Amino acid sequence: MTLQNALKRTLKKCCNLPQSNRQEKASVTAIQNNSSVDQQHELCVVKATEQDIAAIQKLLTHYASLGDLLPRTRSDITKNLQHFRLIKHNEEVLACGSLENFTDELAEIRSLMVAKTMKGKGLGGILVEDLIQLAETRNVKRLMALTYVPGFFHKMGFKTVDKNIFPEKVWGICVNCYKFENCDEIAVLKELT
Repeated sequence: MTLQNALKRTLKKCCNLPQSNRQEKASVTAIQNNSSVDQQHELCVVKATEQDIAAIQKLLTHYASLGDLLPRTRSDITKNLQHFRLIKHNEEVLACGSLENFTDELAEIRSLMVAKTMKGKGLGGILVEDLIQLAETRNVKRLMALTYVPGFFHKMGFKTVDKNIFPEKVWGICVNCYKFENCDEIAVLKELT
C-alpha cells in the first residue's frame, strides 16, 4: 500500500469521528517510496488551537509569498482560529484549511494549504472532505472556494462557476483584496443536500 492510500484510509477513519472526538489520533503503518521499511505515522484532522497560530501563519505566509494564496495576518488567523482544521504529525502542522460561513446557507473553504514536503499525498483532499462534513453539520447548502487549482476541487464534486454569484464574498472580502480589479482565482461551488 502506498503512503498516500494509507494516509487517506487512516485519516478518513479519523475524519469520520464525531466532531468532539477528532482530537483522537489515528496511527497508520505505511510503506513509503516502495521501500519494504514500514514507517509509523500518527496523523489526524484536528481543530486548531492557540498553540497552532504560528505554524498556520508560517505555512500560509510561505504560500502567499509564492502567490498561491492571499496573505492572512496573525490577527486574522487568531480571530478565525475556530474555523481552522489541521492535519498534524507529532504536533507539526502538515496541512490546514478553514471553513468560514457567509450566511446560514453559504460557506467558503479558505486557506487550504499542504506543507511542501507532504504535497501529493492526499492531505488536501482529506481536509476538504472534513470541511464538507463540517459544512453539512451546519446545514450549509452551498460550499464555495476560490482557487488556482479547480481540477483538485472538481475531483471532489465542485463545479466551476462565475464568482459574481457570491456577492457575500465579492463585496464582503474580495473588495478589500489587492487583486480585486484583476482577480485571477477561479470560483468553484458544491451544492450540498
